[in-house]
Amino acid sequence: IVFSCILLYVVFQKLSARLRALRQRQLERAAASVEPDVVVKRQEALAAARLKMQEELNAQVEKHKEKLKQLEEEKRRQKIEMWDSMQEGKSYKGNAKKPQEEDSPGPSTSSVVVKRKSDRKPLRGGGYNPLSGEGGGSCSWRPGRRGPSSGG
Repeated sequence: IVFSCILLYVVFQKLSARLRALRQRQLERAAASVEPDVVVKRQEALAAARLKMQEELNAQVEKHKEKLKQLEEEKRRQKIEMWDSMQEGKSYKGNAKKPQEEDSPGPSTSSVVVKRKSDRKPLRGGGYNPLSGEGGGSCSWRPGRRGPSSGG
């Protein structure tokens, strides 16, 4: 009885799978044969969308080419300025950034040391020395003496 139940279950499963596949094929045939104009419209819409996306991509490529051309022109112009300044005997670094320094009558740029402005605050005060034990906070250590944390 158990064997016949198992055999019946297996046969039922195979038949149901075949029936599902047959129904699916019939539905696909009916959809394709009944509405060919819908399929044609869908394909036309897809082709139009692809054409539009291709045109947008071409426009982006043109914009990118223009940007690259402008960057190349800017680099070429900077190289020409750098070459001209080198021919005049000036330092070529920073000339494009600071044109007001060229007009000032002063010592040559090679003898002037330009210090950068420091916008940062120091991490510790100016009087801090870790070995002296002053200005550092609650912990202090001096050579030859035991610290406050080591009792004994």
